[in-house]
Amino acid sequence: MAARIEHLVTSGTFSLDGGTWDVDNNVWIVGDDTEAVVIDAAHDADAIAEALGDRTLRAIVCTHAHNDHIDAAPALADRTGAPILLHPDDLPLWKQTHPDRLPDGELSDGQGIEVAGVELTVLHTPGHAPGAVCLHAPGLGTVFTGDTLFQGGPGATGRSFSHFPTIVESIRTRLLALPAETVVRTGHGDSTTVGAEAPHLQEWIDRGH
Repeated sequence: MAARIEHLVTSGTFSLDGGTWDVDNNVWIVGDDTEAVVIDAAHDADAIAEALGDRTLRAIVCTHAHNDHIDAAPALADRTGAPILLHPDDLPLWKQTHPDRLPDGELSDGQGIEVAGVELTVLHTPGHAPGAVCLHAPGLGTVFTGDTLFQGGPGATGRSFSHFPTIVESIRTRLLALPAETVVRTGHGDSTTVGAEAPHLQEWIDRGH
């Protein structure tokens, strides 16, 4: 059984710097009929567990540690026994949401995560958050970008722990270097492609100044 990508949308809130907003999050499941990984366990551990069914969950991969992307991770880990993986640069953000529960393992640039015969390669893409990562799955023709790149431009950089020049550099060097047909599966909203976003790099830079 070939690996496939499944998509859930869960709803909850995002809180940072004293504000709270209602958000819908994309939860991505990559796997086959026997095993899977979850990218961003957002809001609803029950819904994610139901989508997984009786498959073995190999890992809960966090693209970054804003609360709306990690709030259901400990509950899902407790139910499944799967390790939570996070880039260490995002530990300060993680601890704002889960002060009494650390991630189980670290993500590092270039690391490979294998599931169902495909490899997800970790790309460290700071900017939206210091430990933000994307996951490139060339075997599936896709990259999971969390909140680093959306349809229409970079993720937000107006709050703590974020930096606009850094996110633009991450996108330019790590994401726009991928094949143009690569599908960009985002943390919120609709998917896009590398080729659809690449021509707009200068516009984003001009807009950001």
